[in-house]
Amino acid sequence: MIKWAGRIFVFLGTAHMVLSLAMTAPKRAAAWFGAELWRPEGGFTEMNPTMGAYWFSFASFGGPLVVLGLAILWIDRRGLVPPAYLGWILLAWTLVNTAILLPSPWIVGVVGAVLYLAGVRRANRPADPLVASR
Repeated sequence: MIKWAGRIFVFLGTAHMVLSLAMTAPKRAAAWFGAELWRPEGGFTEMNPTMGAYWFSFASFGGPLVVLGLAILWIDRRGLVPPAYLGWILLAWTLVNTAILLPSPWIVGVVGAVLYLAGVRRANRPADPLVASR
């Protein structure tokens, strides 16, 4: 279960980054590298389309979600149990975003967080001595 959760997070982060960059970078990348992000029209609290495209794509949580998924897979490959608090944080984050942005792919993040928590719980359960002796 932990492995599937890690894969889901890698997939969601990668898909978000690839799709959002494909939708925004062709039109906005020149402005990003031209320092337009440092000169927002309405100040930093008012997002213009160039700044919104940047935060939607390259500066989104897609990259960190990929890193987190890869870390979960790395921990699982070594036979270690990752901490449950990561699953609870991910579950809270994905539930709130699912409620705000339904319908959206956030529900897949909820599934990943639930799988993660179930896998951590299963891995932390003490072995049944009757089953272990067979």
